[in-house]
Amino acid sequence: MVIGIGGISNAGKSNLARRIKNYSSSKKVTILCQDDFAMPNEKIPLIRDHIDWECPASIDFVKYEKAVIEAVNDSDITIIEGIFAFYKESLTKIVNKKIFLTLDRRFFFMRKNIDLRWGKEPDWYVEHIWNNHNKYCKHYIPKDAYKIRAGRDIDLQKVIEFIETKNVK
Repeated sequence: MVIGIGGISNAGKSNLARRIKNYSSSKKVTILCQDDFAMPNEKIPLIRDHIDWECPASIDFVKYEKAVIEAVNDSDITIIEGIFAFYKESLTKIVNKKIFLTLDRRFFFMRKNIDLRWGKEPDWYVEHIWNNHNKYCKHYIPKDAYKIRAGRDIDLQKVIEFIETKNVK
């Protein structure tokens, strides 16, 4: 099984992936975070002399897709998560269960402004993150994705029920 988790920065994708893995502890679960497949800094476009992590060109999709295929062959469950989780059709096609975390603008700005993992981001860049999410990610939400409004506690049991339901086609 391949589970894809997409959504805007700071929506809780990595946290949800870990929770699903912990729930599925009797199985071999591999989590692949798109952030781990970022291009070298010098190959990522700049915006105002700032590395633009929020565009598809920041991800080495060839390396990422290869890692996903290897994980699928080696795991019971493979979870792929990232802001561009559904950007590449070739990856989206192999995902059995799609989850998309939404976050309202106000809550996104609040979370992003307290996220200091990479230092304080300038306000213009936080706005850029929001705009790029709307440009690159919202249009690629699969119709069969389970949409979750993040910003509050995510009901893991409902997520598990979605994952465990059989697809009817």
